[in-house]
Amino acid sequence: MDGALPEAPTSGPAHVAIIMDGNGRWARARGMPRSLGHHRGAEAVRRVVEAAPDLGVTHLTLFGFSSENWARPQEEVGELMSLLRKYLRSEIAELHANGVRLRVIGERRKLAADIVELIENAEALTADNTGLQLTIALSYGARQELAAAARRLADDVRNGLLAPEDVDEAAVASRLFTCDLPDPDLIIRSSGEKRISNFLLWQAAYAELVFVETLWPDFTREHLATAISEYRRRERRFGVFAGGR
Repeated sequence: MDGALPEAPTSGPAHVAIIMDGNGRWARARGMPRSLGHHRGAEAVRRVVEAAPDLGVTHLTLFGFSSENWARPQEEVGELMSLLRKYLRSEIAELHANGVRLRVIGERRKLAADIVELIENAEALTADNTGLQLTIALSYGARQELAAAARRLADDVRNGLLAPEDVDEAAVASRLFTCDLPDPDLIIRSSGEKRISNFLLWQAAYAELVFVETLWPDFTREHLATAISEYRRRERRFGVFAGGR
């Protein structure tokens, strides 16, 4: 072997992002309405948020509602929005008591005014917390995020605030929703689907991907721990040739 391979990480990942998939299939397999699948999925969110700090995770990002999800049947979208309201009203006090900081990324202009107010209140309440940094992606799409960043760059160039030659990776990253967050080390998707579905496309450049067969409502602390163990067995090269392979 020409060179030593990087060692697999023995700690971390610090930032885990999860595509929470399978609520509808979970409900359908049991002859239940999709709404019940979403409610059970919310219980899985609670389990993962509670487990993450114990497993060494400092940042947790959850894909809660994509920009494409607005095209779902109106009744289902309404149920999801009602569930979001319930979560923001019932869980924030406990999150705050546990030192969790909550942030929401996505296109808020599409959300109802009362939901936006609940989000802003939750973010303000938890802003100084130094425990788990919890980010929820709502009305979020990575292509839309990149397009919005490009528009901001174009505006800054047009207004003389940025020279064209200074548009680099750092300039793009600073204009993303996640500008003050580290890139994810690990992205997990439940339900067995093997794609990232317009989620954190820029930020996922060097993330490890783990696909879990379990549907999201059945996702537990043990599934999270297993995915993290898989991450720790891997060699993270970041595009650098390590020799010999």
